[in-house]
Amino acid sequence: MDENDKQTEDTKHTSDANISESEISIDTLARKVQESLSLVKRHKFWETQPVGQFKDIGDTSLLEGPIEPPTPLSEVKQEPYNLPNYYEWITCDMDSTQMCNEVYNLLTSNYVEDDENMFRFNYSKEFLQWALRPPGYY
Repeated sequence: MDENDKQTEDTKHTSDANISESEISIDTLARKVQESLSLVKRHKFWETQPVGQFKDIGDTSLLEGPIEPPTPLSEVKQEPYNLPNYYEWITCDMDSTQMCNEVYNLLTSNYVEDDENMFRFNYSKEFLQWALRPPGYY
């Protein structure tokens, strides 16, 4: 290969790279990745869930928004569920220091986020007071 052929080849590769870089989008890359995955490598669980899929990227016909519309208050069960004997429903008064401490200790000491008991809920009492108040409280 002489010098001119080498230069022509280099120019060809450079222009091919420029064209391909400008034509590739995130949607195209995601679609190519999804298509290239074999059935073994695909996400069999997530493909059955109501979440976005790689194949749907760029599909403008898909609507965005909630999966299910909000349930009207009139359709929400008004009576509490029955509890086993020795259990009772209470209303947590998060303004009470004693009740706030009980809720905090219950969550911190008994609820974990993983099977190895490594990641415990450790929300501050102030956060729990805010989160457990009814809508419109503030």
